[in-house]
Formats: sequence, C-alpha cells, structure tokens
Amino acid sequence: MAKSTSTQKSLGHSAHMKSAAAKGLPGQFIRPIKITLLGAGSAFTPRLINDVLKTPGQAGGVIALVDIDRSRLVTMKQVVNRLVAKIGVKGWKVIASPNRREVMKGSDYIVNCIEVSGLECVRHDNDIPKKYGIDQCIGDTIGPGGLFKSLRTIPVWLGVLQDAERLCPQALVLNYTNPMNMMCLAAARTSSMQVVGLCHSVQGTSNLLAKRAGVPIAEVDWECAGINHLAWFVKLAHQGRDLYPLLKKKARADLAGRPSDPEDAKDLVRKDMMIQFGAFITESSGHLSEYLPYYRKRPDLIEKYSRDGYDGGSCFYVDNWPTWRKNADAERLAMVRGKVPVEWERSWEYATWIIEAREKDVAYRFHGNVMNQVAGGGGSLITNLPANGCVEVACLINRNGIQPTRFGALPAQMAALCSSNMSVFELGATAAVERSKEAAIHALMLDPLTAAVCSPAEIRAMTLEMFQAEKAFLPGYK
Repeated sequence: MAKSTSTQKSLGHSAHMKSAAAKGLPGQFIRPIKITLLGAGSAFTPRLINDVLKTPGQAGGVIALVDIDRSRLVTMKQVVNRLVAKIGVKGWKVIASPNRREVMKGSDYIVNCIEVSGLECVRHDNDIPKKYGIDQCIGDTIGPGGLFKSLRTIPVWLGVLQDAERLCPQALVLNYTNPMNMMCLAAARTSSMQVVGLCHSVQGTSNLLAKRAGVPIAEVDWECAGINHLAWFVKLAHQGRDLYPLLKKKARADLAGRPSDPEDAKDLVRKDMMIQFGAFITESSGHLSEYLPYYRKRPDLIEKYSRDGYDGGSCFYVDNWPTWRKNADAERLAMVRGKVPVEWERSWEYATWIIEAREKDVAYRFHGNVMNQVAGGGGSLITNLPANGCVEVACLINRNGIQPTRFGALPAQMAALCSSNMSVFELGATAAVERSKEAAIHALMLDPLTAAVCSPAEIRAMTLEMFQAEKAFLPGYK
C-alpha cells in the first residue's frame, strides 16, 4: 500500500472533531456484535464502554466483562449497567465472569486491558534496579520494569489468544496492555489471531503540537512512524508551512530557562530530542527518557531535564500507582451510588472507531502497532527497521480488517534509536515465550538506559535478583 500523505482529519479534540464524534462514521451496523473486555477493572473500561454505547448506528449486542478480581468485576458491571440506563440505548446485554472461557465464545472483538501481578511486583520492578543505579519514571514498557512486566504478562496473554483461537477465531483483538511492543511481538510469533496494539500517544501528541504551534489540529498535515512510544513526527506542516522552525525556536527558549508560558517549562526531553534528532516523538518526556541512554544515567542530567510526574519524576509510577488504583475503585463505587456522574462525550480512543469502521465497512485511518514484515513477502512497512519487529504506523480498517500502510524509510538517526529498542523487545519477547532467564538477561544488556548505567556483570546480577524477588509470579522460568 502506498505511503499516505493525507491530512490527518480523523484525530483531534477541536470543536470540529467533537462534532464529528457525535455524528460518527456514515452508515449503520448490519448486526449486533459481541465485545469481550479482559481486565474489566482497568481504567479504560468506563470510557471505552461509554464510547461503544455512543457509537451512532450501532445495533446492540453483548458486552462481556472479565476480571479475576471479583470485587472490581461486580462493581464494573454495575457501572456499565448504569451507563446503559443513563445513555438510554437499547439492545445491549451486559454479562460478567472471572473466567474468560465462560464468556469469550462468539466474540467479534476482544479488548485486552489485563494487568498481571502488578500490585505485588511494582516495588520490585522499581526498587531493585534503583539499587543498581537505574532510575525509572514509569518502568512498564522498557528497561527492567518493562521487561519483568512482560515476563509476567505475556504467558497469560498467550493463554488468552489460545482460548480465542478455539472460541472466537474470527475476532479482532485490540490490545491496550503494556509493554505494547513485546505483547504484539509475542502474539505474532505464536498466534493466528488478528491482533493490533493501540496507544493514545499519537492522538495526544498531534494535538499538543498543533496547540504549541497555534494552529487548528484539523488543518495540520503530518506523518508519524516508528515504534510504540518512540514514533517520530517526520512531517508537520500547516497550509504548506513547515512548523518545525517555530517549534524548535520555542523549544530552545524553554530549554534555556526562558519559557514564554509556565507550561512551556515542561516536556524538556522531547524538546531536546526534537532539536538534536530533528523531529518530535510521541511519548511523554518521563517515559521517553527510559527509552534513551542520555537523560537518566546521572543525577545532574535528571535534574536538568526531568520535572515532576510524567515529565520524568523519579519513581513516579511506583509511588503513585497503588493510590491511583484505590482512588479509581472509590470513584466507581461512587458512580454506582449515584454520587459521581456517568456518561461522557465520545472520546478519540481508537477502539470504538475501529469497531465502527469495520462494522459499517467505512475506511478509517489510525495508528496501530503491527508487524513490520508485509504478508506474502511484500517487504517492510518501515524499510530501515528490522522486518521481524513490531512497528507503529498508519493503518486503515474496514470490513477487510487491518491494513497497515507502507511508510518507507525513517531518517537514519531516528531509525537507529528505534532499532536499539527493538533489539531489547526481540529478546524480551523471546524470554517470555520460551521462559528463558538467559534471554531476559541479554535483553537488559541491550537496554539503552540499563547499559548506560551498569556493566554486563551488574546487569546479570540485577536480573537474577529480580527473578528471585518475583519468583512466585514467574512460574516455569529456567
């Protein structure tokens, strides 16, 4: 498929886009559908179900909720039933079970949002690497924290896909669970299911860049490609004018401590990467800094480039996630009791737009995580990245399923950074699929931040210490 250069009008949060969201895509669903949501207790569920119910032209169907946490499952079913009643749509049946095999049969769509042993292991994922000098902000997609999340999660994920092959082989699987790249790699290697990985960093960053440039998002012409959390806006223009000179000028002032607005004093890693490498990257500065060898290897660099929270705060995720989870549970109980309102505007999270486009057979463009190798020996989507890896590119969806578009070559310096991460993901997925401690050790020896801080012997010792600390949640590794 040819490289797409059309203005990206299918994304955004401007007034124009909100109006489009209310109308949805043209046409009607021709059938009721069944959606199974795995990890129903996750933060995604209320808004995703709200989006399903607010999809114009839908014909109802079944919403199946699955979560092994029975308390969260019961509460979420009550929240979803409240949403159905509040929005007033007809024809939807809500079912729930802690056993996915009881409800997956006949699913048209599986939305995966599972979290495996997170509460029990999040401190190990952060604190053991910290002892070896590795400072993480989020630590759930790359680095020691991301690797061990994959080692716990992927075996469960592959069991889900095996069940889907038997119970609903025609289903489209929409994955939101991190670590995105390794999840999609493992799926492609072992399963016949059609899987696409979905993230919201492309939508969020495109809107952010339009705002910083002072132009409407609907008028921005852009192209973005790379890997999840490290995709590059290689083109960014408004009515034929390149927006990068303006954005780089503003970024240089921000990095020099002369921001024109207090908000501009943030997001320094991404701004510096734009100046040094030539394009803006999709993921927040805190998360992005974990994908690179430059910004977290010394205290002085952390102080210079990192700010609080998602801007690079040390231990931000581990210190806050358990509280976020408790607060989310409390808010859902308040929803059930009528103390917190339910129902929101339809969001621009990709899942329901993909479902709508497929059911109505209307083409919709989104950015998805898919294998780089084109089926049938058709080459690679991004030609200077490994063919056997997972990339994030523009995709089309209609009744024929996911159709990734060919991007071509990234600028060499951008491709090199993506490739360095893809080596980590390649070995990380191998470690999870084969339950191999040695492959896990080698993955972290290639991790950019870990390798910038530790020697190979230190990395081996750290990895084995993490395996020992989390052994109850890592059965079968040898």
